[in-house]
Amino acid sequence: MFKNIANAFKVADIRKRLLFTMLMVLLVRFGCQIATPGVNIEYIRALFESMNNSSFNFFNVITGNSFATMSVFALNISPYITASIVVQLLTIAIPRLEELSKEGEEGKKTINKITRYLTVALALIQSVSMAIGFGSGYLNNYTWYNVALVAIVMTSGSTALMWIGERISEKGVGNGISILLLVNILSGLPGDFGILYNTFVKGKNVTVAILSAILILALIFALVVFTVYLQDGERRVAVQYAKKVQGRKMVGGQSSNIPIKVNTAGVIPVIFASSLLSLPAMIAAFAGKDISQPKTFGGHVIKALSQNYWCNPKEPIYSVGLLIYLFLLVVFAYFYTSITFNPNEVANNMKKNGGFVPGIRPGKPTSEYLNRILNYIVFIGVCGLAIIAVIPIVLTGLTGVGSSLCFFGTSLIIIVGVILETLKQIESMMTVRSYKGFLND
Repeated sequence: MFKNIANAFKVADIRKRLLFTMLMVLLVRFGCQIATPGVNIEYIRALFESMNNSSFNFFNVITGNSFATMSVFALNISPYITASIVVQLLTIAIPRLEELSKEGEEGKKTINKITRYLTVALALIQSVSMAIGFGSGYLNNYTWYNVALVAIVMTSGSTALMWIGERISEKGVGNGISILLLVNILSGLPGDFGILYNTFVKGKNVTVAILSAILILALIFALVVFTVYLQDGERRVAVQYAKKVQGRKMVGGQSSNIPIKVNTAGVIPVIFASSLLSLPAMIAAFAGKDISQPKTFGGHVIKALSQNYWCNPKEPIYSVGLLIYLFLLVVFAYFYTSITFNPNEVANNMKKNGGFVPGIRPGKPTSEYLNRILNYIVFIGVCGLAIIAVIPIVLTGLTGVGSSLCFFGTSLIIIVGVILETLKQIESMMTVRSYKGFLND
């Protein structure tokens, strides 16, 4: 890996792309340090400490800590990610969007334009809602002028990040939005190691400190390796194309395969399940309710749905929330996979091109065969996803740390996925240039 990166810097075109990406990343990180005018930063920090909600922790992680400091990039790229997911889900509900998704490059441009407009709208709604919903403590002077100013600044910041991400995709390396998300998560790495050090190593005797450090590093390494296998694993379904005559030539007859990823849904099930279960606790926190000491049945239900109490050995009854979480992971994994991979469409395309799976008849039998394989693969993938997602929840219940660490859970899946895809793109660029040199010789 490091050898390929070093070789990439030797190629002028790739070097320019890498340097451009680094420059944009530095620009974004600089913007994350500029505070939004008119916002009471101390109020926001106190609010974060009082809430201690896993959803807010994760949101702060993916924004590179800019949400907790309410910088001009406080919303970061979260509106764009939400807009992309919404548009993708709507492609199966709105026939016109489904037609656009099948129209090639022009249709893709139109869908991207719709996503941009939706991003701006979501950023505006979120910024106005925060300015009004947090109340007078959020702003130094709670006036309509300051509300409008904060909304404009934050919406502009989110739009600017969307533009920067698209420029990275065009002139840099990797998917721009994914690169920005990766950098935001990794920006919290030093602080996270500091938390682990203060919790498990600092103040302990030498033997305990060394053992704790070894166990922590071993756990992180094992999780990274497991996540790499989960993200990169795939089932390849063999496909054979029949020979046919075109003009005076015999074409076809080649063998190919359909790669089906083990983790077909990515981190979407984790994000959906966590957001859905954390919503009642977030509403209760905004309403000023303390769910740590519930006095009503509804309060106990909200506490059971909050991740911070799922693995608390003193209150095992609330572990029922973990079972609900695992069930939702399975549901959302199958739901999202059914949207992104359509066995009927794949089988019909194979049939039109003269392709078939050896031993399986084209058409409906092929579709049923692919659907059967997909069900097995999705179950294996969601089991692996559950292992990665549950570990930080267990650590949070037992030790009080884990939910906001950037190298656990959802964040780790994002980090590994983005790095693997970016390295593959760099390797592809190197391969193309090698072929060019070979042909030119």
